[in-house]
Amino acid sequence: MKSVFPYPTVFGDIDLEVASVTVDDTPLPYAQVSTTERTVALHRAGREHWALATLHLKAHLPESELSEGPWTDVTCVAVLTEKATNARTTAGLTRSPAGDWRGTIDLFHHHHLRRATLTLHVVGSVGGTPGRLIGSAEQEWYVDLRESAPVRRREIEIVEVDFRDGPHDWLRPFQDSPWIVETSADIPTVYLNTTAVEGLLEVLQAKGGSTAERMLRDMTASQVAQDAWTAMFQTAISDLDVDEDGTPVMPTGWREAVVRMMLPDVLPGRELTDALYEINERRTKGFGWSQLQTAIQYAAGRRSRISKKLTNAVRTIDRAEKSVS
Repeated sequence: MKSVFPYPTVFGDIDLEVASVTVDDTPLPYAQVSTTERTVALHRAGREHWALATLHLKAHLPESELSEGPWTDVTCVAVLTEKATNARTTAGLTRSPAGDWRGTIDLFHHHHLRRATLTLHVVGSVGGTPGRLIGSAEQEWYVDLRESAPVRRREIEIVEVDFRDGPHDWLRPFQDSPWIVETSADIPTVYLNTTAVEGLLEVLQAKGGSTAERMLRDMTASQVAQDAWTAMFQTAISDLDVDEDGTPVMPTGWREAVVRMMLPDVLPGRELTDALYEINERRTKGFGWSQLQTAIQYAAGRRSRISKKLTNAVRTIDRAEKSVS
């Protein structure tokens, strides 16, 4: 979802490209930088131990809109972050004579663990107020320290944020919810609310702990997973394309993976193409759609192993009660 700003922002496309990468001043092989996948793979970058990767960036902005709009002192800022280590690096880009924006940003190996996210923000003065965010690149880049091939991994992002007073206005209506699953982006995201349930995130992130804490952690993680599987499947089948004869086409990316994993449990005993056709028929024509929700819930529960976690919790409580009595 896009945030709404109380001042004019850039409407045109803002594009960011990693033109090349050097690792300890040695050029990274071109095959390890994919503009299609928008991913840089740094594992086995010619050596196992390296210190510094420098990303050479190029950005394209809607120059005519910027020159005619109400913004002044426009600058481009590249931002490299990783949630796992809380690392954050910023670097400014400068406008070249050709009209694009160029610059570099450094990734220090010891600051990062797994995969960093690279994006671009356009900042300017609006109505006399400097430092306003007036636009961002539509698509992020990923810099993966553990992959040898630049493949954009289709996994779920986990973001911890305050729904009530945090930076995302669209989360405020859900401030009493402990988590929200958002599936409209390129990668599904689970937003964990840092303020809804006091101490919940500490329990989820802890290692070991008491029996009660382990049960709470397992059950909560399974419930989050079930909600995520349900939301992802509903999104994946909500707008299927069809070919010339009306046969639904398998979606791509993470949606394809979710459909292939869930369909055998949602509609068991059917071939994949037949199951996809029936799903589309029920959704578009309405018959049997409400009954299908039970099957989707069941399939999501199987993927999240919620029954096994609940069984273990019940047995643990039963044993504890018997030992006390």
